[in-house]
Amino acid sequence: MATTDRQASTLALAHALSAAERGLAVIPLSRTKLPALRSPHRDEPAPRTGRSTPCHGECGRFGHGVHDASTDPARIRSLFASAPGATGYGIACGLPPHHLIGVDLDTKTGTDSSAALRELALRHLFTIPATVTVLTPSGGRHLWLSGPPDVVVPNSASRLAPGIDIRGAGGYLVGPGSRTDHGTYTTAPGTARLSPAACPPTLLRLLLPPPRAHHPTPPSTGGHGQGLVQFVLAAHEGQRNTRLFWAACRAYEDGIGPALVDPLTDAARTTGLSEREARATIASAARMTGHHP
Repeated sequence: MATTDRQASTLALAHALSAAERGLAVIPLSRTKLPALRSPHRDEPAPRTGRSTPCHGECGRFGHGVHDASTDPARIRSLFASAPGATGYGIACGLPPHHLIGVDLDTKTGTDSSAALRELALRHLFTIPATVTVLTPSGGRHLWLSGPPDVVVPNSASRLAPGIDIRGAGGYLVGPGSRTDHGTYTTAPGTARLSPAACPPTLLRLLLPPPRAHHPTPPSTGGHGQGLVQFVLAAHEGQRNTRLFWAACRAYEDGIGPALVDPLTDAARTTGLSEREARATIASAARMTGHHP
């Protein structure tokens, strides 16, 4: 490996360890911004019948992308030792303690994504907080926001507006100090020592999946209330908390939150959540919308 590559790898490890000290789980990245470790299962035959999900690291080997992410210095050093070509690092989103949400304001689309975000803020009456901001080699920006622990924010591309991508659970952000084929990621002046700011509640709701268009009419809490209950009942594994949080926020915004606490809790339990988890998520939605649970 060339001396410059070794230096880049050493610097990437140092930056990754520094990020881990702040509670950010990291993985090594290559110059292409992809995970630097190849999957240990790449040469294996197709999964046997009955195995419904791929390995996410249960095998104990490295090479599972964001599922390898860690804050443990010893594990991070082992990851980078296994990836000598790494010149950067990725920061996993959605994990405690920050439950990071990345707002990626891209410039490649030819649109002004920063202006689009400001327009969204004006239209929906939220303020974009001062937070960690990472400048990309292409001229874009990554805003780091912190989400609540009981809400799963999905990844999305240009769903909010053209050029605005969201990095949520299962995604990662390229960390500042990383070197890529197009340049180096840096922290914007004055933001390096900030902690990720809390995601504005209104923006958080915009980041969650919309409800289905049609819902049955309820006998007790009205069509809208029963529709929210049905929205929760339709949740699959991996989206139960997200749907429950969204439905509870809508219920409180529409003045029927208290009446729907028990129906939403029962619906969430039907999908597999415990009563404690369900009530905690509904209480979080109440606080997010300015109500007392």
